[in-house]
Amino acid sequence: MSRDSASSPTTSLRRDVGEGRWSVADGRISLTRVSTILVASDAASVRQEVAAVVGAPGVEVIEVHTGHAVPAAVHDHEPDLLVVDLQMGNMGAMAVCSELHLEASYGNLPHVPVLMLLDRRADVFLARRSGAEGFIVKPLDPMRIRRAAKALLDGGTYHDESFQPVPLHVSGSA
Repeated sequence: MSRDSASSPTTSLRRDVGEGRWSVADGRISLTRVSTILVASDAASVRQEVAAVVGAPGVEVIEVHTGHAVPAAVHDHEPDLLVVDLQMGNMGAMAVCSELHLEASYGNLPHVPVLMLLDRRADVFLARRSGAEGFIVKPLDPMRIRRAAKALLDGGTYHDESFQPVPLHVSGSA
């Protein structure tokens, strides 16, 4: 299920119960874990691609198209994961990560693991510097997105290995 936070009212289908979450549908309570994933990118194609890969039964996907909308969406939806594009208008992933870390340190927002979508290998430094728990170097592919989302939802980290150069072994002749 995907919703665009900028164009639809906020209605939550989940409730917090201790560490887990449960959902209410048709007046029935389900003890199935509901994960909420917030996807932030100014490119609709990126948002749609990520939403199509991570969307599944028991996963609520919320989309925002500006970096400025992320803190409000985190406040409203308390997502389990934020997937954010590095290049996004005038507030990209670096600024979003900084803002979320500051707000979390003040106790204004919950801590949310961040998966950063990078444009090139050289941007890995930016992802590490920003404190993102995971990063993927574009072009995106469904398997890496799924592995990264699962790792971060399970409380771990994900560092895309595709950014590393291929080792070159030169045999020397004497």
